[in-house]
Amino acid sequence: MLTAIDTDPHSAWLAQVPAVQTLRQIWAQQYRVDAGVARWRTSDDLAPAAEQLHSPYDPDARYGKKRSTTWVGYKVHLTETCEPDAPHLITQVETTSATTADVAMTQPIHDALQRKGLLPAQHVVDAGYLDAELLVASQRDYGVDLLGPPPANAHWQAHETSGFAISRFVIDWQAQQAICPEGCTSQRWIPSHDQHRNDVIKVRFAAADCRPCPSHARCTRARARALTLRPHDQYLALLAARQRARTPAFTAQYAIRAGVEGTLSQGTRAFGLRRARYIGQARIHLQHLLTAAALNFMRVGLWLTGTPHARTRQSPFVALLAPAA
Repeated sequence: MLTAIDTDPHSAWLAQVPAVQTLRQIWAQQYRVDAGVARWRTSDDLAPAAEQLHSPYDPDARYGKKRSTTWVGYKVHLTETCEPDAPHLITQVETTSATTADVAMTQPIHDALQRKGLLPAQHVVDAGYLDAELLVASQRDYGVDLLGPPPANAHWQAHETSGFAISRFVIDWQAQQAICPEGCTSQRWIPSHDQHRNDVIKVRFAAADCRPCPSHARCTRARARALTLRPHDQYLALLAARQRARTPAFTAQYAIRAGVEGTLSQGTRAFGLRRARYIGQARIHLQHLLTAAALNFMRVGLWLTGTPHARTRQSPFVALLAPAA
């Protein structure tokens, strides 16, 4: 049918029909034509999920996955107040494609809060909304302290007690050199980019220094040690965030973020937040805004009647673990 539409000059108008355009894109996603024969595309031949249509009824919907949960549709990002002596109200609602990374929404959320005069001094966020660049930019551009679990150091040296993690190296930013715990100085300092196009600095030590080093096994499994650094301000911000995350004060401060998990649970269970009632991202965003307004209206009513904040529910098993009074 698509071939007939393309080859018949009297049917050219059909190519502009939205349903035909949707059919064409979905067909091209699933099949390819080799020597006149239509074949299924292999997984290696598929377009990225962000570029694929996953519902002929909603061209804006995308396939999303978070751990074991999968869905076709959108994401909602909620920001709420968390003062202990005031009602917890939703101050910002963002609706995005299901494939949009959470980290891409931190700056737009701050922009929106700034326009409304609602920027917090400290913004408690999930790990997905935080990275080294945002730690710096949030403080520099908005005066916001971004509090959340920082990206972990995934290298094996950071997870072994005797390992030489990157934090044990002295970084001389002016001389563009790194000094290892054994006193050797790096030989190469190369500005570069990582796989996500973030600015990084590749630092390499000489094999002649690393091979005879008595701490070689604690430092690297290669011939010579190599480090990947973020730019100066980001490196220091990430280092400070990792140090803060290990303190009891951080644990106490971050516990307050459980409130927004309760909001998401309430929105899902009582307000149908995860069930899209309309088609298209613009309409879904309106649904999210109305849901947030309903949540706020209910919370203000409970506050005016003196109803205290609900406590985080505990499962019966967790309750058994609590010490007896």
